[in-house]
Amino acid sequence: MICKSALAIVLFLSPCAALCQTEGGTLPAETPLALRIDDHLPMRDGQPVRAHLIYPVYANDKLLLPKDTVVTGSVVELRNDRSRRIRAGMGGDFTPFHKPVVHFTSFVFPDGTTIPFTSDDAADGAPIFRAVPTPPAKGGFIHRQWDGLLSVARSDVAIFTAPGKGDRFVQFIYTQIPYHPQRIDKGTAWTIETSHSVELPALPAPPVVAAEVPKKPHFWEEPPPADPATADTGSWIVQANLDEAISSETSKDGQAIKATVAEPIYNPDHTIAIPQGSTLIGAVTRAKPARKFGRTGVLTFSFNQLQVPHEETRTVETRLTGADSARDIALNSEGQPKSKPQDKISLPILLALMASRPLDQDEGKLGGGGNTLGKNAVGGAAGLGLVGTVIGLTGVSPNVAAGIGYWGAARATYYRWIAKGQKIDFAKNTRIVVETTPRKSAPMKPDQQP
Repeated sequence: MICKSALAIVLFLSPCAALCQTEGGTLPAETPLALRIDDHLPMRDGQPVRAHLIYPVYANDKLLLPKDTVVTGSVVELRNDRSRRIRAGMGGDFTPFHKPVVHFTSFVFPDGTTIPFTSDDAADGAPIFRAVPTPPAKGGFIHRQWDGLLSVARSDVAIFTAPGKGDRFVQFIYTQIPYHPQRIDKGTAWTIETSHSVELPALPAPPVVAAEVPKKPHFWEEPPPADPATADTGSWIVQANLDEAISSETSKDGQAIKATVAEPIYNPDHTIAIPQGSTLIGAVTRAKPARKFGRTGVLTFSFNQLQVPHEETRTVETRLTGADSARDIALNSEGQPKSKPQDKISLPILLALMASRPLDQDEGKLGGGGNTLGKNAVGGAAGLGLVGTVIGLTGVSPNVAAGIGYWGAARATYYRWIAKGQKIDFAKNTRIVVETTPRKSAPMKPDQQP
């Protein structure tokens, strides 16, 4: 019985493995490549960078580069991050922050083969967040507000419980120091385009790895989002890249947009239903810039046409079910981007309580002088980190120490309640996932050129 079960699993997985084989071919110029690093790297000129593909790359409906293909390059320039320097300096952190410019040059395959390629420099590296639709809202206003507060509370708890909490604590300590080392954070991603076509060899299928069984989340953890690419909805799940950037700050209502299908969609008999390179055509339905007092930007868009090469443009009904973003946003149940709820209360209150400590003097009690210095240090730390702590320990008046602390509380309040809210934008070549109802059309053979 065990042997039969094992044989059944192998037979089930063998077609999947065959699909991961590559036949070799030409990777066209201007092909987008989404890359991500898996380790922290020093922030220095000349630093080697080893990244991997986030998504597989197809051309003419053939898999040319599997997911996780290694891509290497190096840091070629460090640019001043002026906005971050100013904001950090206001909190007592005078580190000269930089943005790395990375130039990727080679594909590295499992057998050690290296294929050079050319591309533009990548200067917009940032961690990638995958936005997925939230479940439909249930209940009335109070129930929805409770769900929002629960989401914020879970995010706060995740700071102390999620993997990497030790590293986050170290980075927090660094932010309290006037000068500290910089790094390129693990998970930083770039999207580049090849400048010229590249000839790629055929590659064998990678070994089949058993999927990990997801653990049941605790009640204080966000439930893992469903992967739209594997959901059995009876619809097509289309992976596509945006042809141009769109933003709540610059886009206009009615602006035409396009997205290029990145991976072919197959029928059950493995004929091609939607070839790679097809175009989704749509428009921005609503755009409003972010405004003061924390009001986030608004950006909604949809696709209503599918243009397949050598076929008439067809009308389709689509829903956005996933989108990568350099900002931590979410999609509502209708697939419209929105900002995630943020904790605007806890940190300002905590800093205000720390700032008030120097004003709480224990006069006449034994050891009052030392206690005063300690309270002054707490107040100073709330405003300027280690710099404020040192100032508080020098014996300044409690009013000065409290003033430094209230400066920190005021900054936190400003950025959360008064400053302009978060904008919503998607860069060129952003990977989106669209769900659309299958259309009836003549199938295309896998070897048929579009």
